[in-house]
Amino acid sequence: MTQPSVSQVIQEIEGLYGTRLFERLGRSLHITSAGKRLLQYAYQIVSLTKQIEATMTSFQTTIPLRIGASVSIGEFCLIEYLHFLHTYRKQAPIFSEIHNTTELESMLLCDKLDFALLEGAIRSEYIITLPFMEDELIIAVPPQHPLVKKGRIQLSDLRNFPMFLREEGSGTRNLFTHIMEEHHIPFQICGVYNNTESLKKAVLAGLGGTVLSRHLVRKEWENGELGILYIENDLFHRHFKIAYHKDKFLFPALQDALTICRDYTRWFPGTFFTARS
Repeated sequence: MTQPSVSQVIQEIEGLYGTRLFERLGRSLHITSAGKRLLQYAYQIVSLTKQIEATMTSFQTTIPLRIGASVSIGEFCLIEYLHFLHTYRKQAPIFSEIHNTTELESMLLCDKLDFALLEGAIRSEYIITLPFMEDELIIAVPPQHPLVKKGRIQLSDLRNFPMFLREEGSGTRNLFTHIMEEHHIPFQICGVYNNTESLKKAVLAGLGGTVLSRHLVRKEWENGELGILYIENDLFHRHFKIAYHKDKFLFPALQDALTICRDYTRWFPGTFFTARS
């Protein structure tokens, strides 16, 4: 700011408050008592402004980032994603929860989550979804089951098949039952469990089959403990998705988390499992 500009500002302040801030004695300029008092207030204002800036900025690193995940994603890759986030944004606290798709949608609508990773269909028009990873459902059966030799089966091969399913509200269950009903294929529900491990144990015990993401049976398939059936025509193909409220303010930590999730090969670079022949 030039000297004439400074002089003009001083004159405006003096006119506003009706008092002189400086006295000019000869070639010297002396601050008045009113000027000294105003200077102290100015110091306080500058200090308070800095405190406000520091406090508001700190909220970006102290407010937890609230992340939800479906059971399938929670068991497959949530931990790898959280680990990458903690490494990338060390100062940002993160809180995560695992629920089924219906529960996650409800939490997003009530602002109990900043965003969610899920695979089921979202009904609300207020939720934005963005695909970030491909997936496919398979039928897990005992390895000695005769259909295992076929590898790829027709949907009709599952007629009256004994099945263990996830609970209602699960995206995996909803897709499976929708496809089966759409093609008029009846099946038997032998049990309803809200976690993947119980479903796999039922199959391992030879009690029936279950429907899961292909990524969740890699270890058991490689060990020869489970057989895998793929349905022809990619009927059970789907995407893992990012979901958040359309009116959600995308603060910096949330923007980073969404960007990292969309580029999942950075935080989960391994080869994705497929047992296709």
